Amino acid sequence: MRLFPAIDLKEGKAVRLLQGRMEDATVYGEQPVEVARNFKEQGADSLHVVDLDGAFAGKPVNDAVILKLIQSSGLRVQVGGGIRTLERIEELLKLGVERIILGTVAVRNPELVEKAVQRFGEAVVVGIDAKDGLVAVQGWAEKTEIKALDLALSMKEAGVKHLVFTDISRDGMLQGPNIQSTVELARLSGLQVVASGGVSRLEDLRLLREEANRGVSLEGAIVGKALYAGAFSLSEALRVVGQRGEAVNKGGKGED
Repeated sequence: MRLFPAIDLKEGKAVRLLQGRMEDATVYGEQPVEVARNFKEQGADSLHVVDLDGAFAGKPVNDAVILKLIQSSGLRVQVGGGIRTLERIEELLKLGVERIILGTVAVRNPELVEKAVQRFGEAVVVGIDAKDGLVAVQGWAEKTEIKALDLALSMKEAGVKHLVFTDISRDGMLQGPNIQSTVELARLSGLQVVASGGVSRLEDLRLLREEANRGVSLEGAIVGKALYAGAFSLSEALRVVGQRGEAVNKGGKGED
């Protein structure tokens, strides 16, 4: 399994939200680049970045920070938040982003997703954010009547191969991910699913890895607040999911 430590960007700072509410933001790093470097030192090879400002504004806001993260950390970066045009996808790929996560546009303009897959292949990932099994869009501010599985299956028909699935009710709450719903989505869709939202302990990651070892198409997991809150170290998490991970004790910023 692939582990993605997360950096959510708001006004150029690394923050975490509670259940996607911008008004419930906690700043964990004035300098996101230092946070990313710390992840790298602990053994990470990937990074999940969300442009929260972009998700709500629907336009790029933190590109300068994203570019610095890529150039300074050496991590493979996937980015989501307010990405709604082919031109925007291309801009981010030119910055050096490895994968682009499309959320709202998958609901509002599925034809664009199909075109994006045709043009950019597996660099295109769809993010499905759901509460009570129903998809939410616009930075989680708007709930739809679309079932998460139905959206996943339609995206599969469009050529998408990778999903990031988030249970909004668990995100930032440190209550554990919705493993049952995540596994069910992976099994029924057949897509490679990255679990997101609520990972709070190493046992959560062990359970996800066990499902992956059973053949469930779980590509990986995103971990955010648990790292910032010191529930466990990134190096410990990397070992649990089967990546190397090395504990680092340099006293730098972002240490657990």
